[in-house]
Amino acid sequence: MRHAKKRLQLNRFTSWHDATIKSLARSLILAQSIKTTLHRAKAARQMVEKLITLAKTNTLFSRRQAQKLLGEHKLVNLLFNEIGPRFSKRSSGFTRIIPLGKRRGDNAEMVIFELTEIKKKEARPKHVKEAKAKEAPAQEAAQQEEEKQESKAAIKEKPAKEKKPQKKFLGGLKNIFKKERDSL
Repeated sequence: MRHAKKRLQLNRFTSWHDATIKSLARSLILAQSIKTTLHRAKAARQMVEKLITLAKTNTLFSRRQAQKLLGEHKLVNLLFNEIGPRFSKRSSGFTRIIPLGKRRGDNAEMVIFELTEIKKKEARPKHVKEAKAKEAPAQEAAQQEEEKQESKAAIKEKPAKEKKPQKKFLGGLKNIFKKERDSL
């Protein structure tokens, strides 16, 4: 009997259900933020929280447990080397679900499922380009003139290729019927 065995079924068979949740967990570990339905996010939350809790200990046993769930060494290393140390001070609450609204086709609740502490990509500093520009403005001007002369010579040497018009019959129709939130 199934006493106290409640779970979000997601209208799937057991193997299909497990594969869906594992796929969501893998995607979340790689991207750190994914867009999915509310029920899928709630179903995958339990597995992701368990994986991050395992990553906080960083022992051989916990790595093997994560390998059993994820199936890829690359994901296990990412989980234990980057994500686990980020959440070392937290005891729970590793993920959050942010509602987006309803999907246009089937009216399903869409959400953003993400880690609470996302590592931001480092942007290149803009002052590096400015510093280079200030160092040698005369050299840059000379280089630009040389590039212009080379490009003119290259244009004269290459024969002009004729461009054929692209056939986009459906492209025009899509623009007529396309709405603001359309996914087509």
